[in-house]
Amino acid sequence: MADKDKKSLHVKTGDRVIVTAGKDKGKMGNVKKAIPSDSKVIVEGVNMVTKAQRPQPMMGIQGGLIKMEKPLDSSNVMVVCPACEKPTRIKHAVIDGKKVRVCKKCGEQLDV
Repeated sequence: MADKDKKSLHVKTGDRVIVTAGKDKGKMGNVKKAIPSDSKVIVEGVNMVTKAQRPQPMMGIQGGLIKMEKPLDSSNVMVVCPACEKPTRIKHAVIDGKKVRVCKKCGEQLDV
């Protein structure tokens, strides 16, 4: 993989985030999955769509309409700081020789 193909996101799986743009603006949820290659994240209960699922008897899947989360662009979410409970940007700092994410508002460390 070339250096230009490596991407990183400001959010990680398990982070509590708030949506800042789109139809679900203002909703809060936890990141279920981060997709750095596409700069997208899947947030619990946000960007829900209805999908028609065909039955697959061999695999035991029942048909019908299912609700699922679709990926959001990572630029449309902000991390909610666990200490100050506010949406914040993050900065990177080196603490004890380790690069960690830090809240811009209160200075609390996000990575435990």
